[in-house]
Amino acid sequence: MRGRIVGCHQCKVSVREISAILNLPRSTVSAVILKWKRKGITTALPRSGRPHKLKEEHRQVLERVALEKCLPSVEALTTEFQTASGATVSSRTIRRELHEMGFRGRVSTYSKTKGAFRCSSRAALSPGDAKVDVSRLDLRVGCIITAQQLPDTDDLYMEQVDVGEALPRRVVSKLAKHIPVDQMQNRMVVLLCNLKPVKIRGVLSQAMVMCASSPDKVEILDAPIGAVPGDRVTFQGFPGEPDKELNPKKKVWEQIQPDLRTDSQCVAAYKGAAFEVPGKGVCKAQTMSNSEIK
Repeated sequence: MRGRIVGCHQCKVSVREISAILNLPRSTVSAVILKWKRKGITTALPRSGRPHKLKEEHRQVLERVALEKCLPSVEALTTEFQTASGATVSSRTIRRELHEMGFRGRVSTYSKTKGAFRCSSRAALSPGDAKVDVSRLDLRVGCIITAQQLPDTDDLYMEQVDVGEALPRRVVSKLAKHIPVDQMQNRMVVLLCNLKPVKIRGVLSQAMVMCASSPDKVEILDAPIGAVPGDRVTFQGFPGEPDKELNPKKKVWEQIQPDLRTDSQCVAAYKGAAFEVPGKGVCKAQTMSNSEIK
């Protein structure tokens, strides 16, 4: 929420309007903005007392090890985790962290007859095995804070985009031949946020701006009025949470993209289900109907 406040402030939204949009007291909004201006941060400073045993990056390693390794016990998983992360923790801590992350029961069951480990039902389901539909995409509203042409290129912009996080994301887009740079500034867009980051001309691009596209024309999709950075884009009939990061080897985006199109009213849709920000409206192209979205 603090990231959203700062993102709105950077998009020239007043304190009063931010307070109304996010349903927060003006004093809270002002305090967050003041802290960001003075210290360059929005997060709360660490409190005194005993710190958590595992950092967030270590929790991610633990989840990956639990999903990918079929180990016979928490003790074996602890050893594997320590090797992968370099962290030193007890099996009791690992068991507690696994429970907090939603893992229940034994890590796996050893079968002497087969001489192999059998993963528990929770561990056996990896994100790549889920059904492929648009719910796998992490689509969010973003606000382009700044945009400039990438040096030594004639078709690439480098943008700083607020998507409701503590820091803006850096995005490289092939839009310079289609959209003037002044139309890129302070603009609300729809961003695909869980593609694997990739380097383009030496710049790490952390998301993709969604556009209606044809061989000779491109239009950025507009978010609905009232949407703010970080708002999720959802689809009726396609529930579910997006992947943390799309696995390029699974070709999830490549399977979904052909079904992304604008309809006859320029509304962006997937198999007839509109790109919708709940309670605020649908995402649209300006003039391009019945066009591919990518």
